[in-house]
Amino acid sequence: MADFQTVKSYVQELQLAIVHEDAAQGLLVVDDEERGISRLVIDVEDPILVLEQVIMEVPAMPGNLFSRLLQMNRTLVHGAFVLTDDGKRVLFRDTLRIEHLDLNELQGTIEALSLALAEYAGEFIMFNKS
Repeated sequence: MADFQTVKSYVQELQLAIVHEDAAQGLLVVDDEERGISRLVIDVEDPILVLEQVIMEVPAMPGNLFSRLLQMNRTLVHGAFVLTDDGKRVLFRDTLRIEHLDLNELQGTIEALSLALAEYAGEFIMFNKS
């Protein structure tokens, strides 16, 4: 079973920059500018690993943002675009089982996030302007 140190070693092997670490809470915050990853929170919460990155604030007039997020989710390999509990932010979120977590699985989530950001950045920018 993966633990915090194992997850941290995977993060380092993937060459993600650790910008904050709290081993007692099982938290890492990472960046990778090349992949578009900014302040991705990685939370070791046995039995799952939670990954979340803020994508954008929900605009005052969201238009068809919510239906578009559902359509975008259909194309994602891992994770999903979700809303925070208060409905004010759009996040990318993925959860992985720690019991069988390996480097390839974590890498798959990172690559899925990076691909989604590259594919939908223009739309997020347009929604942010509304």
